[in-house]
Amino acid sequence: MPKTATEVVKLLDVEQLEVNLFRGAQPENSRLTRVFGGQVAGQAVRAALKTVPADRRLHSLHVYFLLGGDPAVPIIYDVENVRDGRSFTTRRVSARQHGQVIFFMTASFQVVEDGWEHQDPMPITIGPDQARALPDLIAMMDQKAAEEWREEWGGFEARYIGEPRAEDDPTRQDKAVVQHMWFKATEKLPDDPQVHQSMFTYFSDFSLLAASLVPHKILISSPKVQPASLDHVIWFHRDFRMDEWLLYDQTSPSASGARGLSTARVFTQDGTLVATVAQEGLIRPSKPRP
Repeated sequence: MPKTATEVVKLLDVEQLEVNLFRGAQPENSRLTRVFGGQVAGQAVRAALKTVPADRRLHSLHVYFLLGGDPAVPIIYDVENVRDGRSFTTRRVSARQHGQVIFFMTASFQVVEDGWEHQDPMPITIGPDQARALPDLIAMMDQKAAEEWREEWGGFEARYIGEPRAEDDPTRQDKAVVQHMWFKATEKLPDDPQVHQSMFTYFSDFSLLAASLVPHKILISSPKVQPASLDHVIWFHRDFRMDEWLLYDQTSPSASGARGLSTARVFTQDGTLVATVAQEGLIRPSKPRP
């Protein structure tokens, strides 16, 4: 995995091979046995953005993770121009390895327009300066795992708040158990909005599925669970920067059929709602092997 934010930016910037055809590189010396889903989604976003007029912003994406990617070979991204309208542009992206489609994304882009404005209030929680660094918490359970996190996720800083209860926060309309975390890139990033959106897409797959296991008091790294991202949705509401703190307000409305559904709101420190994310993933109970 990339060790710095600069390496993440470089990893996500796909190479153009032909009209609407791109190649995504793999990180060097990764310990992962399959490609991180956020990497595939982030590279697909950059590939789609390279085919869209500069006056249009990505406002939503819907993806399916079909097969585990091979980290030993590049990924080919084929972008289909579905529609170029006066206000909206639609793209479909297929990611391929070894002759098979491993990932599929539909993304929509819109010209910048003025309109009505409203948003949810930011939840009541502590700020990033008061929250514990995630690798420090991991080290309390597994020192080796904490060292691996620092090595694999050196491009990001994450500070875990925990599981505040809805009854302690009158801003919440639901009563679900939530999971809070602050995150940002560790370096100053270019001003290009495409960089920030693709970086966010990359990181958004990091902890969301884990929220569906919070009600069951099981860590996603536990040998008791077989996890995998199945589909992922992001709606971008307002501009933001990935090199400034963002709050990941995650909750899980349902788990059934060995699948967990997690949703999240993403806020800046000043309380601006910048994105909404949803993901369903496999959380299959693992059976002990003889």
